[in-house]
Amino acid sequence: MIKIIGIRFRTAGKIYYFNPQDTEFKRGDHVIVETARGVEYGTVVLPPTEKDDKEITQPLKPVIRKATAEDDEKEAKNREKERQAFRICKEKIVKHGLEMKLIDAEYTFDNNKVLFYFTADGRVDFRELVKDLASVFKTRIELRQIGVRDETKILGGIGFCGRPLCCHTYLSDFAPVSIKMAKEQNLSLNPSKISGICGRLMCCLKNEEDTYEELNRKLPNIGDNVTTEDGFKGEVASVNVLRQLVKVVIEEGDEKEIKEYKVSQLKFKPRHKKDKGRNKDKDNAEEAELKALEQLEKKDGKSKLNDD
Repeated sequence: MIKIIGIRFRTAGKIYYFNPQDTEFKRGDHVIVETARGVEYGTVVLPPTEKDDKEITQPLKPVIRKATAEDDEKEAKNREKERQAFRICKEKIVKHGLEMKLIDAEYTFDNNKVLFYFTADGRVDFRELVKDLASVFKTRIELRQIGVRDETKILGGIGFCGRPLCCHTYLSDFAPVSIKMAKEQNLSLNPSKISGICGRLMCCLKNEEDTYEELNRKLPNIGDNVTTEDGFKGEVASVNVLRQLVKVVIEEGDEKEIKEYKVSQLKFKPRHKKDKGRNKDKDNAEEAELKALEQLEKKDGKSKLNDD
């Protein structure tokens, strides 16, 4: 076991681990640490705790110190300088006629570098822009192209649930999210219903996927034939996954009736993949909808890093 502390930086949602040594920290403390980018000012999000050595990437760098009043003041000045840098960079982008959207500007704590985050539909030749910015700020300039998910993660906001966005508050990485998850959870395949404010599939679809998979295994498919405990045979019309209830269309003479049963009151074959020939029109419509949504996902390419 090894003692670690979890630290998050302003524009990086991911938690980075450091060695707290013999210093006591609590959540919310500000610290000074050394990273691959240089000396950084971070916030403690995970107080000192012990973890298995195999879970941590070695070597583990030590925390330099708790942030002092002078450090806090310097960080505040950096935030002010970032606002000015953001304004200047936007003006330079317009001047060079570049098709890019500036998202954020960030100074490293030691002022050794200024980073500018932007989104763009494709690759952008910003070499002249970098030269122009370097002549203004007299330090290293880095322009980093990010995706729309990263943009939302940096800027934050309120989700459809009314709570702060998961990606901005606690998610360290973007877990793979697929259309099949929405389908498994019986959600509408309407993009506006299952997409977050970034325009991509909601990250929270991943949260309940395992539970829905387990619950769905216990249910019959819509259209399956079942036998009820009171001796009726019928076809499944709909299912309530969370309540484990099934509505069955039962024929009594010339009349049809829909009755609701608990899944434990039914006999049916184990869950299997739907028979594609059962309803070709419906299958084709769903397939077209899935493809359209998958195309929407593909537009969100991997984040690109462009150094000076």
